[in-house]
Amino acid sequence: PLLKQWYQRRVRGMLGGDQEPKPEVVFVLGPPGAGKGTQCQKIVEKYGYIHLSAGDLLRAERASGSPDGELIESHITGGTIVPVAITVKLIANAMNKVPDGKFLIDGFPRNEDNVRGWNEGMEGKVNLKFVLFYECGEEECLRRALGRNQGRSDDNVESFRKRIQTYLNSTMPIVNSFKGLGLLRNIDSNSDPESVFILTQKCFGVSNEQ
Repeated sequence: PLLKQWYQRRVRGMLGGDQEPKPEVVFVLGPPGAGKGTQCQKIVEKYGYIHLSAGDLLRAERASGSPDGELIESHITGGTIVPVAITVKLIANAMNKVPDGKFLIDGFPRNEDNVRGWNEGMEGKVNLKFVLFYECGEEECLRRALGRNQGRSDDNVESFRKRIQTYLNSTMPIVNSFKGLGLLRNIDSNSDPESVFILTQKCFGVSNEQ
């Protein structure tokens, strides 16, 4: 219901004669280890989008000595979702640096509370184009997460299993809602990055319709 109400307001805004240019946003979702970051890098190179990883923004905020650092760390290592006010603030601050940019927001929104927080802070300020959803098997995701050697505190089996459970319980319901609204672009990301990018490019053609 929350996403449906938001989408109805979005459509009304698009049809209501508001011609003020707004930043374009594509949400990028999928399980941990699905290759979202790799695909985002390729999209940046080919289409000129700016990649904003919610996880990277949170890790940078934690490393900066922010008062929220301990709270962020506890959520990252526990595989749970950081309070939405923190995440939306970091995303908005990053977007404000390029007011007329095109943004890939990777790993957000992750639950309905994220959607609510995004609506409260960003509704009417951006143009959401669609949602990229990378589907990948759990064991393949685990293999990739453990093999990427990025020194992340959540790249271990225990944290990964917690993150997958959070993803299934909290993120999949909003993925299904985006699908019902016709905003979802499903991509099978079990294969190699180049093959996945061929599928990804189909979402960035002249038409965004499925």
